[in-house]
Amino acid sequence: MKFGKEFTAQAVPEWQEAYMDYDFLKTLLKEIRGFRLRTNPPATTPDGLKRKLTLYRAFSGLTRRSATYTPVSPSSPDLELQPILVKSVNLAGSESYQTTFLMPSIQGGEYELVYFRRLDDEFNRVEKFYRSKVDEVLKEAAMLNEQMDALIAFRIKVENPSGWSDRVADMTRLASDVAASTAALAAATPSGARSRRGALHLVLDVIEEGQSLHGRSDESNHDQVEKKSDNNGQKEEEEEEEENPKIMVRNFRPAPLEILNRVTINNTPATPRSTIKNFLKVPQQTELKFTRENLRKVEEQLKRAFVEFYQKLRLLKSYSFLNTLAFSKIMKKYDKITTRDASKVYMKMVDNSYLGSSDEVTKLVERVEATFIKHFSNSNRSKGMRVLRPKAKKERHRITFYMGFFSGCTVALIIALVLIVKARKLMNKPGRVIYMYTMFPLYSFFGLIVLHVLMYAANIYFWRRYRVNYTFIFGFKRETELGYRQVLLLGFGIAVLALCSVHLNLNMEMDPITKDYEAFTELLPLNVLIILLVILLWPFNMFYRSSRFFLLTCIFHSIAAPLYKVTLPDFFLADQLTSQVQSLRSLEFYICYYGWGDYKHRRNNCKRSTVFITFSFIVAVIPYWSRLLQCLRRLFDEKDPMQGYNGLKYFFTIVAVCLRTAYSINKGVGWRAIAWTFSVIAAVIGTYWDVVYDWGLLQRHSKNRWLRDKLLVPHKSVYFGAMVLNVLLRFAWLQTVLNFRVTSLHGETMIALVASLEIIRRGMWNFFRLENEHLNNVGKYRAFKSVPLPFNTLEDDDHED
Repeated sequence: MKFGKEFTAQAVPEWQEAYMDYDFLKTLLKEIRGFRLRTNPPATTPDGLKRKLTLYRAFSGLTRRSATYTPVSPSSPDLELQPILVKSVNLAGSESYQTTFLMPSIQGGEYELVYFRRLDDEFNRVEKFYRSKVDEVLKEAAMLNEQMDALIAFRIKVENPSGWSDRVADMTRLASDVAASTAALAAATPSGARSRRGALHLVLDVIEEGQSLHGRSDESNHDQVEKKSDNNGQKEEEEEEEENPKIMVRNFRPAPLEILNRVTINNTPATPRSTIKNFLKVPQQTELKFTRENLRKVEEQLKRAFVEFYQKLRLLKSYSFLNTLAFSKIMKKYDKITTRDASKVYMKMVDNSYLGSSDEVTKLVERVEATFIKHFSNSNRSKGMRVLRPKAKKERHRITFYMGFFSGCTVALIIALVLIVKARKLMNKPGRVIYMYTMFPLYSFFGLIVLHVLMYAANIYFWRRYRVNYTFIFGFKRETELGYRQVLLLGFGIAVLALCSVHLNLNMEMDPITKDYEAFTELLPLNVLIILLVILLWPFNMFYRSSRFFLLTCIFHSIAAPLYKVTLPDFFLADQLTSQVQSLRSLEFYICYYGWGDYKHRRNNCKRSTVFITFSFIVAVIPYWSRLLQCLRRLFDEKDPMQGYNGLKYFFTIVAVCLRTAYSINKGVGWRAIAWTFSVIAAVIGTYWDVVYDWGLLQRHSKNRWLRDKLLVPHKSVYFGAMVLNVLLRFAWLQTVLNFRVTSLHGETMIALVASLEIIRRGMWNFFRLENEHLNNVGKYRAFKSVPLPFNTLEDDDHED
């Protein structure tokens, strides 16, 4: 792979504007090379003239030095032999670097002047961004250091509530026991001193808990450990320890517990109870309660904060390395094109700059690793590094194999189903009417689910192709996230189960002897549904447990809105549910048909039941009501009026859905007119919101007319086509109001077809919605999620006030 593509592939997507513009600098070098080829074309030899090969002096070029050019060090006073001169200047209070091209009068020198001017701009921009990010992580490290001091003191209070006097006594007794045991070892083995020394260090590891990002909280402890680790005084210290075993606790001082007087628990409204208290202005419980349950919560929060902070440090190191390598590569290309030796001078400046010589990030990485391993991994380095540096998920061949196998089975079963229906002429039998009204809605549920899963797999594929950082946006764990192959495997697996059930249940007529349908085959749809629900709720680590629990959590948050703080995965999933209204109604039909219907004779009174009709309204409204409550919660939290307008959009949609449902039951002219009016209003508002706010398109004064300034898909026609298609699919509900009839299609088939069109529209909406979210993150250089810290210091409260 060429370096340009590798450079783009390894760059942080949200920081892509802050990286060196390698492609543009290559374009400037191509202009320099093009000018040189025009002015000094290479000498050509006649086609028939070839130099005769010889064996004499064949390898002389390996040892003979060229006498035409002698490299000059940057510090040489003879500047005439140097092509460039790089110096540091102070512009607007910040340090910048300027390159002076020392041969501007040569032919084509203006091209090289432009190149070095742009090269300096790129380097100064990169270094400025790197400085700002390093300053951010240093401030965050100071905050984490205070949090760690509070955590250590909190641990001490939980483990020893009675005070430090007992703690010191316990450590004294422990020191005596260790001294006695090591004395016995010393008498038995020649290496007793070494064993005793290891045991003492083990005790020191237990009692010295003050280590954090900036070293130990107590300088005297730090000095004491340094003295004990001095090799020159090792023998004297061992003798002193033999005489007095209490040397281990002689200079021991506890971690500063007074820090607990300056901190409170940072209660975030993450539960329904805390949300209600916050809404009612009930004072939150902020005083510290030294319980093991609170300790566990605090440790979990700090653990997540450390993992996220460590990832930020790793990306900063990668940013520095990649940009330094890019400058080296581009200068080597310049040397190759111009036959000069400017890269040494320029790269010496790069290496001496803040970007190339700063080691704050490297030191922070080491300190974070040491702190995390000691305080969160029980000093188990391998365990701690597995958490800090999770291995990238590998694509397994068996996933691809089973995905291909199930997809082939799905296609084969569909073809077989069509051939069986044609061969047996099932659609001409009288029982087909009952089958379409009873069994088809049961099986269409699986078809809609499979279609949505396949659309999501397509979304993942295109998000990866166009470098949309969907894993960060959704908050997926990198080691457990599902790729498009895994999602396709799930979709085709569900399709195979459903299609096998359809093949076993193609009976259009009752058994002439028993005068009913076979119970086993009639229960197949319900069994498939139960199997899928069991897999979804399976508590053991099988069938992508982490992803299943993430999905269940988002579903619960959507249902419980507005009691939970709204995050992007929550309202994104709620938007998906608004496109699955027909599936929810199919679930309602499952309950009615198998609960109160006669499935052995395929008879039911669901469509004439008042309870069923009432729940038809409720079930259809639930997803839109959830989104409305989420918008109101965000309006309360963020004070953003746009969330209120978005909630108004869902309110009109709720009214339109209820009116269309009422019209489908009553079939009156008045209901039809009202349903038509509100449906048009809801569709127009929804279409405008999709294109302008969710997709960020239709910007009149953007660089890309009627689109937006930044586009990930290179073909603009894709965006215009998506907007037109979104309008057409938005108005697919017209079929339910105008009663479009296709002679060869049953009414239930038309309902399933319209629902499928809405799912396709939602899949298309997903890609552009997340693309717009990704570009907003890019514009703000937002590549990390904020993790709430467990402790809140009084200084922070004063600063906020």
